[in-house]
Amino acid sequence: MGKTSQLQIRVTPAQKAAIRRAARAAGLDVSGWVLGTLLPPAGRVFADLIERLAAGRTEASFIVAELNDWLVSLARSRFPSQVARLPDVALSPYWANYVAAMVEVTAHRLDTPTPTWTRAIPPLDAPAFGTDLTSLRLHLLVSSPPPFRRRNIFIDATVGDRV
Repeated sequence: MGKTSQLQIRVTPAQKAAIRRAARAAGLDVSGWVLGTLLPPAGRVFADLIERLAAGRTEASFIVAELNDWLVSLARSRFPSQVARLPDVALSPYWANYVAAMVEVTAHRLDTPTPTWTRAIPPLDAPAFGTDLTSLRLHLLVSSPPPFRRRNIFIDATVGDRV
């Protein structure tokens, strides 16, 4: 569908200059930068989060929390296009499995098919627990969501939960 409408917003001169600088730094015109920032193309948010997780420059737990919040916000109609492809980055086996399990839990919650890329990620060779407390491990063994258990990850919370 072609662009048939115009939107005008009021900004301060400093805000306008900042927007122009950001657009120029991204190699885009102002409209392209604003639209790309506010309405990223299908799968771009997912790709950005996974690329950040692979880069390891930010604490992984913060990125996983962002991924959690984003997955919870997805509507059933948008889910398949948003997570259709796992970015071609080097995630550790643990994080690849963790992300795949999060996507599988969300697919189940939304009653939609799981992306095929999740099946290509082999489960971890050894169990990984969400705590070092051995007294909690039995609880985690039985209470972990099935997608995590299948991947040999034992946690107490999943997509939509906060601990």
